[in-house]
Amino acid sequence: MFHNPSVEIVLETANPDEVLAYVTTHPVDCYFLDIDLSHELTGIDVAYEIRKDNPLASIVFVTTDAEQWRLVFKYQLEALDYIVKDTQEKMAMQLQKVIRAAFEKYQKLGQQEQANVYQLKVDKRIINIPYADIYFFTTSSQVHKIELYAKNHYYEFYGSMQELEKIDERFYRCHTSYIINLQHVVEINAKERTVTMADESICKVSFRAMRTLRKKLETLKSESRQTSN
Repeated sequence: MFHNPSVEIVLETANPDEVLAYVTTHPVDCYFLDIDLSHELTGIDVAYEIRKDNPLASIVFVTTDAEQWRLVFKYQLEALDYIVKDTQEKMAMQLQKVIRAAFEKYQKLGQQEQANVYQLKVDKRIINIPYADIYFFTTSSQVHKIELYAKNHYYEFYGSMQELEKIDERFYRCHTSYIINLQHVVEINAKERTVTMADESICKVSFRAMRTLRKKLETLKSESRQTSN
């Protein structure tokens, strides 16, 4: 599985603080956590913090005592599986099985509407990007290619703007060359007919789209106020 272009080890550490620091700026889709970390934090604690911001990640616990698995249910962490420490051969077999299951789950996320992720295929890699992390799409200088700008990431891929504008109601095609995430609009410049996004990018807005854009943003603000109340 580690030869699959979509599977990559990004962090290996015995320090749970390093894990929590890393995931604040880097998206991770699968975690293997030892329950006993010889630290004030346990693997359960780390998983609990991960789940706050990443409900879709696969979490696999490694433990010497299968009875500790009960803690996973107690804290409702929705772990994918657990591996009991045993001989190298047995653990290797369990690891292969679990990694394969995690990858299959990752593949299927892009097909589940409730997952709210956009699935890309770039250079044989499968990449799931949460809608909430996407700032905007724009046409590339290369024919039939789209540029995607997201938190800490940029991708270029073959796609259709007509299809992208339908993926979710939070996205709005404000120009023939731009589809923006309304949740990340920071400022509108009506004179220049542009919007500033949360990553400080400037996106064009057509004359016809400006009025609809304002209405959509007002509706979004109203819904946000109602939710907070």
